[in-house]
Amino acid sequence: MTGNDRVSAVPRRMRLLCVLLGAVVLGVMVYVALGLKETTNTVVTYRTSDQFAIVGLGLVLAAGIVLLGRSRVDADLGGVVVRNIAVHHRYPWQAVRAVRFDRKATWASLLLENGDEISVHAVQVFDGEYAVRAVEGLRALRERARADDPVPPPLLYDN
Repeated sequence: MTGNDRVSAVPRRMRLLCVLLGAVVLGVMVYVALGLKETTNTVVTYRTSDQFAIVGLGLVLAAGIVLLGRSRVDADLGGVVVRNIAVHHRYPWQAVRAVRFDRKATWASLLLENGDEISVHAVQVFDGEYAVRAVEGLRALRERARADDPVPPPLLYDN
């Protein structure tokens, strides 16, 4: 996960849960498809093609569930790359004000210099010590990368 100049993290428990849930969904759909015999009743005619369609739908649903766990964060001295479920961000450390992992938060976040906050779904509270090490590694990289930044002038009004 962490090296001296690199930090990478994935949501371990979330990935495991997504794979297990995807397998269950696929198993149920295959079971339903195998139980659906070729019959004709007064409303619907079931054929073998319907069985294949149900299995295909199960594959699509299982793949969608597994993709929910594809979040990842990779960082080095040049910046941080955050890949959440459908969004991909790359920021230099000069754009990151802080790496946050609040006590009641589900996942970590990056507070940007412009005031925006980006969720880091790869670092989740459910991963325990693994998540803490990832946040500490991200914070250390940020500090090392920004060590030579000029000191900002004091604010006129400090709230």
